[in-house]
Amino acid sequence: MNKTLAVITAALTLSGGYAFAQTAPAPAPAPAYSSRVVTLAEAKSIVAAAEAEARKNGWSMTFVVVESNGQPVLLEKMDGTQYGSTDVAMKKAQTAANFRRPTLVFQDAVKSGTLNAIFTGAMAVEGGELLLADGKIVGAIGVSGGTSAQDGVVARAGQTAIK
Repeated sequence: MNKTLAVITAALTLSGGYAFAQTAPAPAPAPAYSSRVVTLAEAKSIVAAAEAEARKNGWSMTFVVVESNGQPVLLEKMDGTQYGSTDVAMKKAQTAANFRRPTLVFQDAVKSGTLNAIFTGAMAVEGGELLLADGKIVGAIGVSGGTSAQDGVVARAGQTAIK
């Protein structure tokens, strides 16, 4: 009996039978895309809210709002923001829109050792957030110019302006 139990235990261990207790729960499903996209008027409100947060903290940043298909609606660069932030903000917004999740998800994946995110072309740096209306994706905002955490704070401030 003990020999049989040892064989079963070994088989389960080799087959990954005990891995179930170590497996992370499946992520929540991503929100669906809306049949409408973010408007220019909404994009202006979103950027105004994001810019107000950046100014309140003394940060110079670039803001990009894209439609749900990743096409730009509005780009604004504050005076003094480094030039490279424009491309980074665009890529953050497009990553959030195209992959239907904030860019922080990819940053966390890379930090934990999963490099798949960067092989897909995703921008794995915080600061890209989805824009939702009625629980569906209408676009995304990308922010760059500060640390990734600062970019995230400002992007989420802009995100609150969408109705």
